[in-house]
Amino acid sequence: MRTSRTAHGRALRPVRAARDRPLALRVRRLAAAAGLVFLGAGPAMALDATVRTPVPTGNYRSAREALRTGVRDYNAGDKVGAARALEYAADQGHALALWKLGRMYAEGDGVPHDDLKAFEFFSRIADDPTDEGPDAQNSGVVASAFTALGAYFLDGIKGTYVRPNPERAYDMFNYAASYFGDPNAQYNLGRLYLDGTGVDTDARQAARWFNLAAEKGHAPAQALLGQLLVNGQGVPAQRARGLMWLSMARDAAQGRKDDWIVALYEKVWASASEEDRAAAMEQASQASAQVTGSARRRR
Repeated sequence: MRTSRTAHGRALRPVRAARDRPLALRVRRLAAAAGLVFLGAGPAMALDATVRTPVPTGNYRSAREALRTGVRDYNAGDKVGAARALEYAADQGHALALWKLGRMYAEGDGVPHDDLKAFEFFSRIADDPTDEGPDAQNSGVVASAFTALGAYFLDGIKGTYVRPNPERAYDMFNYAASYFGDPNAQYNLGRLYLDGTGVDTDARQAARWFNLAAEKGHAPAQALLGQLLVNGQGVPAQRARGLMWLSMARDAAQGRKDDWIVALYEKVWASASEEDRAAAMEQASQASAQVTGSARRRR
């Protein structure tokens, strides 16, 4: 049975690391349950990207200087040089450097695509015993790392020790969604509830998490929330409000990855009454300012 980290939908704030370092222990326990950390006879195997990535030497006075160099080289198009500098900063435990390297390896951005390396870099962020809280400067990086780990646990990484584990994906998404209020995690958590993956199917819970992400401007969450409201699935039917969210999602859609949002909007809009369309457009004009304001506050 899963131990939830929330009580009545509110995040349980972790106790400070000086007492029992629960964040690090929690991640280690999750990893051990998934077969990611092996203790006992023989050497311990930890989720440490430096095990697989030799850290280059560099003439850097600090991790911060290496990070600045890495960002400068990346922006200048020297991604090989950027990776070297970032690896130096990452070896010093710099969270932003770990996160940037994780993204680069996950996307094959200037380095060979390697999901396992990305997983290991993100794991080092998640396993940091320092609890700086959801309002700390690095909170967005930490939340993003947990969300990325959730996606890897959801599907696994073929040919590696990272096996599909929807329950662990839930834990990662739930922590980032509840404690940090991360919209990507909230959306992914809503998808788990909607599809019944790793949890019992619960459209009401799905709508709740989609709504939290939608209010932060998350277009896919807006689209699926709109569909649930139009159909009255898990929530009382509110066709005009559902059309409003679908309209806002359509306006925020970007590129081919969001073609499904446009298709869903067009399908639902075509079957809507003129009265519902007019009400939806009026509500959308009022809600846009609120969503924009919420997104700005998160930056």
